[in-house]
Amino acid sequence: MSRYTERARTGQDRAGLYAEITDKIIAELEAGRAPWVQPWGTIAAKAPLSMPKNASTQRCYTGINVLILWGAVIEHGFAGQSWLTFRQALSLGGHVRKGERGTIVVYADRFTPDDERRRAAEVGEEAQAIPFLKRFTVFNTAQCEGLPDQITATAPPVETDLVLPQAEALIRATGVDFRIGGERAFYDPRHDFVRVPPPQAYFEPINWHRTALHEISHASGHPSRLNRDLTGSFGSKKYASEELIAEISAAYLCASLGIAPTVRHADYIGAWLEVLREDNRAIVRAASAASKAADYILGFRSDTAGAAPAAVAHDGMQAA
Repeated sequence: MSRYTERARTGQDRAGLYAEITDKIIAELEAGRAPWVQPWGTIAAKAPLSMPKNASTQRCYTGINVLILWGAVIEHGFAGQSWLTFRQALSLGGHVRKGERGTIVVYADRFTPDDERRRAAEVGEEAQAIPFLKRFTVFNTAQCEGLPDQITATAPPVETDLVLPQAEALIRATGVDFRIGGERAFYDPRHDFVRVPPPQAYFEPINWHRTALHEISHASGHPSRLNRDLTGSFGSKKYASEELIAEISAAYLCASLGIAPTVRHADYIGAWLEVLREDNRAIVRAASAASKAADYILGFRSDTAGAAPAAVAHDGMQAA
């Protein structure tokens, strides 16, 4: 197979996958549901609130895979957020039950074939990397048998109606100029500060933290941090895209801190649908940027003190 044919097939595979993921997200939004907000703590959700992770490597999934796996947990009523490949289940002494259907997660990267390196060296050009896409089928540990007890143990439910001190501590630790007051929440990119009304202004105190994490997610995009494009004016596609990133980042942050995520800006759903319908890669890019933002912010947690927070490179499709 020539490198051109290989690239064409890989491109077609990627395009089909982007369309498949985007169509599913659009269907959820059209039904009035945000895929990054699940009914944690209700009868519809048997699993506790947490970020999905690989039970073998203990690595949390990132980017679009978080939305895919959260959706699968709710759809199938799984009791936990831990996942394994077929081979990983075998390596741990267990197996996937016969007849179980897995969930597809994805990993994307680039590589440079040896023949391309040689060709480039001969003509004095830079070698061209070829993007590749891998699909992995994973199974929830609830779909497996014979696994060690420590693998199948489910974390106890997290109390979500209390103000969590670690959330406030994280906000302070980021060093963002965070001001409490006024009647509306916003991030000012020009002067680099966040303003959020006092907790007393919220009917439920936990919503203060959800709002604060949303605005801190915006602040992560400042040029001195992750350097996202924050120039979009209200009502523009750039503005809608940044709001989508902050929404998903806040959901990831909430899940990491034991706070049930919620939609902060449901009135933007129409704008998000417009963006997704025009570009079937937009949701993947937004989920990727949201993972980078959440990882950057969580890098300031006291339990990771001493390690400088860094922008982790996510393709938005990484599988642990």
